[in-house]
Amino acid sequence: MNSFKSFSEKIKTGKIDDFDALAMDSFLFQSTHNKIYQRYLEVRGIRPRDITEIKAIPFLPIGMFKTTQVISGPEALFSGWYSSSGTTGQENSRHYIYSKDFYLEHCVNNFESVYGSLENFHVLALLPSYLEREGSSLVDMAAHFIEKSQSIHSGFYLYDHEALLGKMKALKKDGRKTLLLGVTFALLDLAEKINDHVDYGDLIVMETGGMKGRRKEMIREEVHKVLRSAFNVNQIHSEYGMTELMSQAYSPGGGKFWCSPFMKVLIRDVYDPFVYTSGTTGAINVIDLANFHSCSFIETEDLGVKNKDGSFTVLGRMDNSETRGCNLMIN
Repeated sequence: MNSFKSFSEKIKTGKIDDFDALAMDSFLFQSTHNKIYQRYLEVRGIRPRDITEIKAIPFLPIGMFKTTQVISGPEALFSGWYSSSGTTGQENSRHYIYSKDFYLEHCVNNFESVYGSLENFHVLALLPSYLEREGSSLVDMAAHFIEKSQSIHSGFYLYDHEALLGKMKALKKDGRKTLLLGVTFALLDLAEKINDHVDYGDLIVMETGGMKGRRKEMIREEVHKVLRSAFNVNQIHSEYGMTELMSQAYSPGGGKFWCSPFMKVLIRDVYDPFVYTSGTTGAINVIDLANFHSCSFIETEDLGVKNKDGSFTVLGRMDNSETRGCNLMIN
């Protein structure tokens, strides 16, 4: 589909001149070619030609990814899908993708726009449970980061904590930075194995969120305090992403997330989903222009707040929403 090529080429440039204009183009494309989104608009009595600004664009409830194929075009155009992790008994989401190569290249661009070239890092990925199942976009992203780092020391770890800690010690004088990318419960498990105040050198500890039923839920400040002390670092970094999105937001510390140029967060009133708030707690809506093949306008089940500096903070999940595998620690 020529429109896929057009959107992907714009995203690959790494920058866009007019976010709102591209968002409106995506809306008009998806309201025509995405049968699920089209039907959703019809049920709500919304005519796409009446939408003239992005704040008026309806956002698709994220739960639709659990029960339907959210695709903008014929199924034959799609090469596969990613699935959410969830916990036992939950129905997992599926995000159908048209190009894994596009997704991986986009992930690299998102990361490097914040942290610089991956060739400056050793990438150590601590993702148990994700590695032990199929269809994880996070595992594919980490594997690609490992490859792009071109370091013989980069790699995945499951439960061999001693080997991982030994590797981190050995790399502290290497000259490169070390990125420890881990799901939150696994980082806490690893932290408990550290018995002394070790200097791990130029280390970035980045949590991707989620206790996944493995540990008691903790507020973000408590988690970060434990990790800062154990790994002897000043800040804990975070990644905010989910199966239903192609883009990621990053926090270099303090729980403040910054969007990529192709991602925008709006905060909706928890009692009126058609009203947006500023500076107060609400539910998170995400515009992800890299979702041109599915739906770029996602109504999440996450609570957050937009900060005055343009960043956003994730405060937890809405009542009665399922525990998710992305970055959702209650703040």
